[in-house]
Formats: sequence, C-alpha cells, structure tokens
Amino acid sequence: MAQRSILFADNPILRKKSRRVPRLTQEIQALIQDMWEVMRAARGVGLAAVQIGVPLRVIVVEIPEDMDDPDAGTSLALVNPELVKVSREVEEGVEGCLSVPGWVGTVPRHVEVTVKAVDPRGKPVRLKARGYLARVLQHEIDHTEGVLFIDRTTEVWPVEEGEEEQEEVRAAGKKV
Repeated sequence: MAQRSILFADNPILRKKSRRVPRLTQEIQALIQDMWEVMRAARGVGLAAVQIGVPLRVIVVEIPEDMDDPDAGTSLALVNPELVKVSREVEEGVEGCLSVPGWVGTVPRHVEVTVKAVDPRGKPVRLKARGYLARVLQHEIDHTEGVLFIDRTTEVWPVEEGEEEQEEVRAAGKKV
C-alpha cells in the first residue's frame, strides 16, 4: 500500500500550477502506481498527483465498472494532460473531491472534450471524451492548474459521511 496521503483544500500546494513531466522515469512509474492505490483506497474516480503532494502534471481516472455509463470500466493514467478542444455545450452536475471531503457542489463542465497527453509508456495519446468521463477529466486537469471544484461552483453543501455517494447519485446520476 502506498504511504502517501491525500492533501486537503487548505493546503497551499493545491493552489499552484503543477509542473510538466520532462521525461518518464521509474519515479514517475512508481508515482502512478501510488496514485492508483491511494485513489482506489479512497474510493475515488480520479486523482491528480498534486493531491498527494507531488506538483507534477499526472492524473489517473477510473470509471467504475458497475456504473451505468458508456465509459464504465475505463482506466486512464495520463502524463502532461491538456484540454485541446471543448464543446460549446456545458452541463451542470454535482461533484465532490477527495481533497474536499464531505462537501459537494454543482459545477458547470463542457459536455465533450479532447485531451492530449502521454500514457505511462511514453506513447502520445489524444482522446475524445463525452459526459461523465469528460467531467472527470476536466476536474482532474483543473487540479493540475491549481483549481478546485469549489472555485467553479456557486453552491456547495455538506453531506454526511457515507451519504456523499448517495447525494451525488441522486443529484447528478453519477459520482465524480
């Protein structure tokens, strides 16, 4: 199990832009493995390296297999991800964040995005995502820019521990 902890919203490192990864090293590979472990242990669907104290542009995303979504079962590790195209259409949805536990809020996000990145083997990736996967990618890429979901919403509300998932499912049909 990874010995890394998730940082909370009051930590100033979360507000700084993450640095690009200049080259893939064994340390970056180990970081990605740690990120998978931390995210899964926290029952999240996405995690940015900065959330565990490493200000590098690395994200992992995993859409649960049991989710009623066309992208269910998708697992992605992306290095230096960037949005290269976004749809005009925007949709509001409820989001939570591992760095802001116990709170959710309504966040407007582009319905469709195109992301350019490098996979963990160094292969260039360009992917088009729609709906929930697009929302999760935007949320995690925001982290690499020092932006939290609470910066993009006009309303947040607390949820009781264990009720967060229920509240998000009820409000948006899905969990970020």
